[in-house]
Amino acid sequence: MSANPQLHLSTIIWQRVEAALVFVAGIALFWHLNDGLSWWCALLLFFALDLSFFGYLFGARVGAVCYNFAHVYAVGALLLAWGISMGIPILGALGALCLAHCGFDRMLGYGLKSPQGFRFTHLGVVGR
Repeated sequence: MSANPQLHLSTIIWQRVEAALVFVAGIALFWHLNDGLSWWCALLLFFALDLSFFGYLFGARVGAVCYNFAHVYAVGALLLAWGISMGIPILGALGALCLAHCGFDRMLGYGLKSPQGFRFTHLGVVGR
């Protein structure tokens, strides 16, 4: 933890604001790139990244790796860029949904996980 708790709190607030902006940008990009995917299917795909929770069945370390891989911004950014550059709108739309999901989670305080356990994240401890 930082020697200056106010600085640490300020950093966390900025990261959550940034995450909110990524969420909004991801939704806007999905809206632009979506080529016929129904809203209910998009909603299911939006939350599909949370299936990475099943990694925790194999312990905290494996769970953290699975969760973090599914929730890192780079995966969504790569899918988005690949879809746009290759002219595959659905792939770009999926990348945008992935970015939106990651931003949504971080906006709510669910950061990247530590091998200590699910509750320990780069944004602090989740829950009580």
